[in-house]
Amino acid sequence: MARRSPSPGPGPRRPPPPARPPLALLLLAAAAAALLPTGDGQNLFTEDVTVVEGDVATISCRVKNNDDSVIQLLNPNRQTIYFRDFRPLKDSRFQLVNFSNSELRVSLTNVSISDEGRYFCQLYTDPPQEIFMTITVLVPPRNLVIDIQKDTAVEGEEIELNCTAMASRPATTIKWFKGSKELKGKSEVEQWSDMYTVTSQISLTVRREDDGVPVVCEVDHPAVKDLQTKRYLDVMYKPQIRVSQLLPASGLTREGDLLDLLCQVEGKPEPTDTTWFRVDEEMPPHVIVSGSNLHISSLNKSDNGTYRCEASNEVGKAFVDYMLYVYDPLTTLPPPTTTIIIPFTTAAKNRKAHSKIAPQPETTSWFHDSRAGEESAITAVDHAVIGGVVAVVVFAMLCLLIILGRYFARHKGTYFTHEAKGADDAADADTAIINAEGGQNNSEEKKEYFI
Repeated sequence: MARRSPSPGPGPRRPPPPARPPLALLLLAAAAAALLPTGDGQNLFTEDVTVVEGDVATISCRVKNNDDSVIQLLNPNRQTIYFRDFRPLKDSRFQLVNFSNSELRVSLTNVSISDEGRYFCQLYTDPPQEIFMTITVLVPPRNLVIDIQKDTAVEGEEIELNCTAMASRPATTIKWFKGSKELKGKSEVEQWSDMYTVTSQISLTVRREDDGVPVVCEVDHPAVKDLQTKRYLDVMYKPQIRVSQLLPASGLTREGDLLDLLCQVEGKPEPTDTTWFRVDEEMPPHVIVSGSNLHISSLNKSDNGTYRCEASNEVGKAFVDYMLYVYDPLTTLPPPTTTIIIPFTTAAKNRKAHSKIAPQPETTSWFHDSRAGEESAITAVDHAVIGGVVAVVVFAMLCLLIILGRYFARHKGTYFTHEAKGADDAADADTAIINAEGGQNNSEEKKEYFI
């Protein structure tokens, strides 16, 4: 009898099959996780983007001859930013600008350094294609500062200036200018993470002409234009003095003339003490000094001498000497014995005066020359001396001609006297002729004897 197989009992229940996810999620997961082989990009085109931090970057994936294949954009971590016109990435800074069969264009606002890297465009063809583009983020310098060694410098000192450009990317190039002239500085670069701090240094030996001149630190960086800062130099210097002869206007100082001198002083800080005095002698009682002016109402020979204008400030002291010579009222040339000896090699020359201004080495070279009249007088004296020498030479030649004339005349007379010497003692003319002939015969006899 055949045995019936027992009917199966209620064994353990199998778990129900898992629910199929929606098709969209499957596509997104596949797009985010799949590592597609990189094609040659023959139909995909994109461009690198350089953007300043905080600005907007535009990413574009362009397709040529698209056959309705799917386009998607991935970030540097290969997360899908846009799948066709859908954005699965929860970063609202990414916004769709344009979507079509030939282009997927996305904008990224408020770009930061963390957004820098490679972004991938993928095209689902057979085989799939992929191409990447790079976003480069530029960071301008956060701050630009000039640090000066001394706020106020004294003429002749060397000072240092430092210009610092902080937290830039890439490193900044710093240029220096003094006025319109470019200077060469020495730069050092420090890197902190992805940022660079650049410090540039220059050294300057300041002069009085540099007072008030701007020193400019200028940045050369692709993320910024015309970024600069400046400091104005503050230079102190000792007085510089210039003496001008206001009267007499003709320039030549004669007896009885009115002399008016002006001492012009410039310095920083402003000179507080300006004085006139006579060197090595007392000031004549009729000389009137009023501030920076020296006034003599009627010149005379006793006024000859050196008059000094002296000024001082906190930096130092300076002076200029005015050497006065009073000429005779009836002559235009000084006596030959009144040559003025100038003890200073740095004496300045004024073109409008006859007395000499002799500044010390501490004074500057722009002082006016006060010897123009005297130089013309000395030039006239030189011409007179040359004329005198020529006259003496001509006179000596005339005397020589006279002496030679007398000498030749005397020599000729003596010759004739010796020729007729035998007739000196004759009583009459016939005897003289005979004696002369005898003398000649005697001479010839002597010649025959010697022969």
